[in-house]
Amino acid sequence: MPRTSNKQKKLHIRKGDVVRVISGNEKGKEGKVLRVFREKERVIIEGVNMRIRHMRPNQTYPQGGRVERELPIHISNVMPLDSDGNPSRIGRKPIEDTETGKTRWVRYAKTTGEELD
Repeated sequence: MPRTSNKQKKLHIRKGDVVRVISGNEKGKEGKVLRVFREKERVIIEGVNMRIRHMRPNQTYPQGGRVERELPIHISNVMPLDSDGNPSRIGRKPIEDTETGKTRWVRYAKTTGEELD
């Protein structure tokens, strides 16, 4: 019976990947993925889409005030970088572990063919 209520979206980007923004106001900028929101298909990238947020005083910001921080952008606007530093599409292929005999899926860059995981 297929799963209907708890479908996890498979995304081509993961936390820790280095990506380049390919469209939008931040086009051409690169950074490391800090957080991935699967349900909304958005990512937060280090140093990209910086906006000013007005914060109330709290323990982290005792004075409150204006804080500049990254806001999420849609995952379709970014591409991961391969080892050469070029944007690459992502593919998935099964790799069989010789010791245990189990198969696991890994992501690979379509441009160079190297594994990303």
